[in-house]
Amino acid sequence: MNVIEIENLTYSYPGESTPALTNISLKIKKGDFLAVIGNNGCGKSTFCKVLNGLIPHFIAGEFDGRVIVNGLDTTESNVGNLAYNVGYVYQDFENQIVRPTVLDDASFACMNYLIPDYKEKGMEALEQCGLSGKEKDYIWQLSGGQKHLLALAGAVSLQPDILILDEPIAQLDPRHADQIYEVLKELNEEFGKTIIVIEHHTEYIADYCKNVLLLKDGQVQWKLPVNEALGRVDELVECNIFPPQVTVAAHHMKVNGNLEKSIMLPTTINLGVKTFGEFVWNASFLKKEGIKGNRQKEKAVSFQDVKLSYHAVKGEDHIVFDHLNLDIYKGEKIALIGSNGAGKSTLMKLMIGLLRAKEGEVRLNGNNIKNIKVQQLSKQISFVYQNPEEMFIKDSIEADIAYAMQVREIKDWEMRTEELMRRFRLTELRKRDGRLLSGGQMRRASLAIGIALNPGILLLDEPTANLDIATRKEIMHTLNVMKDVTETVMIATHDMQLVSEWAERIIVLCQGNVVADGTRDEIFDNHKIIDMVGIRPPEIFLMGQAIDKKALCYTVDEFLQGFVRKGGKKYA
Repeated sequence: MNVIEIENLTYSYPGESTPALTNISLKIKKGDFLAVIGNNGCGKSTFCKVLNGLIPHFIAGEFDGRVIVNGLDTTESNVGNLAYNVGYVYQDFENQIVRPTVLDDASFACMNYLIPDYKEKGMEALEQCGLSGKEKDYIWQLSGGQKHLLALAGAVSLQPDILILDEPIAQLDPRHADQIYEVLKELNEEFGKTIIVIEHHTEYIADYCKNVLLLKDGQVQWKLPVNEALGRVDELVECNIFPPQVTVAAHHMKVNGNLEKSIMLPTTINLGVKTFGEFVWNASFLKKEGIKGNRQKEKAVSFQDVKLSYHAVKGEDHIVFDHLNLDIYKGEKIALIGSNGAGKSTLMKLMIGLLRAKEGEVRLNGNNIKNIKVQQLSKQISFVYQNPEEMFIKDSIEADIAYAMQVREIKDWEMRTEELMRRFRLTELRKRDGRLLSGGQMRRASLAIGIALNPGILLLDEPTANLDIATRKEIMHTLNVMKDVTETVMIATHDMQLVSEWAERIIVLCQGNVVADGTRDEIFDNHKIIDMVGIRPPEIFLMGQAIDKKALCYTVDEFLQGFVRKGGKKYA
């Protein structure tokens, strides 16, 4: 039975000459677990907003074609009726949380629809979403993963047959990401929900999804079973999608004759163990340049016995840092990692003066940050937020980039604005409102704003979340060539590929404490730290470890160099 039927759908946003979606015809069966993939700006979010009626009811534009959801024509049914059939959890899911306590929020939609047993419906949704026992908690007591589950519970409370989630794990650590997908799996298998996810993390697609829909330039390229879809390595890469690293490694071996042509490419580590069963680790073949710290004597930032706590409305104050001592040296490229709630963003906000330590000192270039004026501070250190839309305060990208330079009357700010727009490929978007751009475009624009004043220290919070291959590579390239702009860079991230390929020093936070500080080998080969914090190294590292515990490979190239056939030659 088809739960969604789309016929000849074409849609254009107001004022846009090129359609966001073009001539889409598609059927989705009841009980499917479908991943929607494609490069940034290909139309994924637009496609999903058509399914719940936001387009065309709330977002105007030119709409042609027919969309039938659970037997309802979306153009003839209002959004309120469609909400009973299609639940939607947005990428900025915290904006969906509107009540102070968990049960209040989970039951709010049902109360809004005047459903008499709205609290019972809310409790049922919380149980289905793994939040039983949290109903009396305040929203601010929840972790990031729990807030995401609460937003899902709010959608589930109306018991729709279809659930859509836009980038459900983009800003979550592995433990919380696993929890989200386990809940979705149960909703799909036990409660018969049709699940649609917009997802960049193909390793999760491999583990949980049944089918994959590829969009390109607003058109459907194909809808295929998950293993067949993820095995189309060249096509996915051409569309700027990361196939699982295990799949990419096997594909390279197949192309170069080290695997049989008839072997189906593995999409998970478990399948990879069987595929690579004839290979052994030989580190002598691996041309590996060790990543070493670049600690100079001169300190850029110093935390001295810093204590910080948040006042709690319910219960005791929440202590984030208790006598934190940490030094950041000039010229370092640092990755700050740890689970959601470990204190990563808080640490950065202390560095830019958004938060003040209750005790102790934060020193920037030798000076107590409390004694530095805001205008002087912004020239020395810049912070690019986790949610890039928080960087936009004007009605165009051009105005946002220029703003900080204009108000400080910086000479040649117009020329500098043009240069930044060229560097980050924003020239054609100059008049667009930053809040209406795609995820990748927002990231590029927020980076341009962040470095506009040429800060010596740049702080980035989750800079590669939600990005396709092309945009992610562009961000990494920008980071690598920004030595001419900024001397010291710190990134807070869950992206372990970024950590492995870019960082010279890795600092691990756990419950406000620095529990590890070193190179990638020192961190990822420390199983005690990995288990304590819930870090998940890159998939190819785990693949290597599953074959041989001595293997330390962080990229597909290192895997291919280090593993050889038993009694055979190295990969060529």
